[in-house]
Amino acid sequence: MLAACAAVAVVALAGPAWSFGRAVTRANGDPFVVKATEWARDHQLGWLVDRTEHLWYSHHQPPKGGTPKGGIPRLAEPPVARRRHARVAATRNPCPARVTPVAVPPLPEEGMWQQAGRTSAGICFAYLRPDAVHTSVVVGLAWMNMRALRATLHNGTDLPGGGPWRAGPQISTNDYPRVAAAFNSGFRIDASNGGYFTEGRTVRPLVDGRASLVIFTDGRIGVGVWGRDFHMGPTIASVRQNLDLLVDNRQLVSGVDDANSHRWGATLGNSIYTWRSGVGVDAKGNVVYAGGPGLNVQTLAELLRRAGCVRAMELDINPHWVTLMVYTGTSPATIKPTKLLEVMQRPADRYLQSGTRDFVELDLRH
Repeated sequence: MLAACAAVAVVALAGPAWSFGRAVTRANGDPFVVKATEWARDHQLGWLVDRTEHLWYSHHQPPKGGTPKGGIPRLAEPPVARRRHARVAATRNPCPARVTPVAVPPLPEEGMWQQAGRTSAGICFAYLRPDAVHTSVVVGLAWMNMRALRATLHNGTDLPGGGPWRAGPQISTNDYPRVAAAFNSGFRIDASNGGYFTEGRTVRPLVDGRASLVIFTDGRIGVGVWGRDFHMGPTIASVRQNLDLLVDNRQLVSGVDDANSHRWGATLGNSIYTWRSGVGVDAKGNVVYAGGPGLNVQTLAELLRRAGCVRAMELDINPHWVTLMVYTGTSPATIKPTKLLEVMQRPADRYLQSGTRDFVELDLRH
């Protein structure tokens, strides 16, 4: 009897074991823990992943107090705050005005914009501590001048999968002379509460009321509510939906301070401090990205608001997915990616290699 039961168990487990082994040995650029997690979610074990992640992150919160090791990060050129109504300063530095720091007193150069990547791209980085309690944590902001840039939504091998796509799972070598930046997209589609549309194909139906990153046929980016701010039409190239807005009409939306809300992700809730990312647009249509460790929903939203966003939404969370790169160079031999934050876990060439997730590429217009 025991032998028969053992034989049944072996047969029952053989299929899942083979499937798991095949998944975690795929050469897709993802680390083992990501491959294992994605396999579990694909095999009705998402509840177990959610509970495990919530427990782990709940017991690994950022330290309180202290100062960042090394202070505020600096790029090659020192940051310069643009003086309003000063033509000379504006010519030398295309970045916006300083972001008002959250923690006081501010550290030297905290919130000051620094030009990043290609000089003609109009991309600037700034660094701040996200709240007044976890003062050793630094997160990054990227401001992108959309008069100089045009966007494309790239499609990953698994998310959304189902290729072939014109914009596939990595930046094409043909784009190397003009690629300026790339950043991560949102949650898995089945967890986003929304839909996905690109290249004339609806991968999952779009949902009215959902926060939406919209890419227009002229390369501009919009962030807003589908069915209110945007409707399907011939000028829509791509729509990536993810949860609810964080910032609307320059204000934090109601509920971002509710620790029990599931509007911005059921796995970790609003109050857990972890790696998070978000994107928004300012009053002139420029794009602002925020990402880094030690963020909850409210502090992420507040950073995007302080950076000038009129509307903003959450993108993906946890350290395996939060990444923004800028680029210099023009060929496979000279292309050089630089991370927004050095502590971002994925390698700097993440978007130059085939990947499982969708992402946004920004190229020079001229």
